Amino acid sequence: MAVLTQEMKTKIQELFPRYPNKQALTLPALHLVNEARHCVPPEAVAEIAELLELAPAEIMDTMSFYGIFQPEPHGKLRCWVCRSLSCAIRGSEDLLQELCQRFDVSPGGTTKDGDLTLEFAECLGACDEAPVMLAGEKRYGRLSEDNLDELINSLRKENPMSEKGK
Repeated sequence: MAVLTQEMKTKIQELFPRYPNKQALTLPALHLVNEARHCVPPEAVAEIAELLELAPAEIMDTMSFYGIFQPEPHGKLRCWVCRSLSCAIRGSEDLLQELCQRFDVSPGGTTKDGDLTLEFAECLGACDEAPVMLAGEKRYGRLSEDNLDELINSLRKENPMSEKGK
């Protein structure tokens, strides 16, 4: 059974004229599949390779370089807590542990309802706001246990989730 829908294939094919060669489409194709499926299953790797006329290993090279692409589904909302030096010094590891406890999930894991995945990021490039978390496409900075309830409420408001993590 195909992983890529006809709509996905069409979107990828529509990008052909914008790139110098099909290999340059590897990253946009992976993003497209990841956004739609919340993962990039192995079957999708083979289908992308066929569409781009590349070897599956070439797609895997790109996929494995970026931590964002995983073969198993992640939550509807994916959150990364930065663990760069600046963030670590300001308590990002404790922050992730507290979030994991509140949402009953392990670091790198997804809640049972599939709403949320909590992970570490190596650097989010916002050291002046440490500690920082990226939730979907929104960055939250200067996080602490004091504003954790506000953060969780904001996440729930912008991304309806179950009531875990109160």
